[in-house]
Amino acid sequence: MTYKEYKVIHVVEGGLGTIFLGASGIPIKKMETALNKEVVDGWQVVFQVIEQKRFLLFWTREAVVITLGR
Repeated sequence: MTYKEYKVIHVVEGGLGTIFLGASGIPIKKMETALNKEVVDGWQVVFQVIEQKRFLLFWTREAVVITLGR
């Protein structure tokens, strides 16, 4: 399928949970709310990737990068 325009959404796990608990996980409700809002405007999920980045000095933090198209 060919899309005429793309949009990228970046959803990151919380920093406080990463520091105090070691890991907190991707905020599913936040991601679900953002996707539902974009679907109403005609966007579709094209691709998504989960990335792990270093957070401060000792921790790693996960993020989801979602590419939408319409």
